[in-house]
Amino acid sequence: MAGVQVGRVRADPSKKGKGKRLLPPPPGAGGGGSASAEASDAARKVLKEWPTWAMKKLKTAVHYGFIPLIIVIGMNVEPKPHWTQLFSPV
Repeated sequence: MAGVQVGRVRADPSKKGKGKRLLPPPPGAGGGGSASAEASDAARKVLKEWPTWAMKKLKTAVHYGFIPLIIVIGMNVEPKPHWTQLFSPV
């Protein structure tokens, strides 16, 4: 019976690990945990998800803001080009 779960310990004789690997507790299983432990888990989750959220927002901002930024930079150089020159490819 490979992969049989006994209690909260994974029992798989085909894997040669450095000992028993404990499984994480199932969601919602309080087990008498303290409020600070739950707050710590919530903070860890936020810190883990924040870079993904930030990169998605940054990607959107760069996508929609790059061309207007180039136009604004082009309008503030000397000699000042006419606005039609900014949009022409040559």
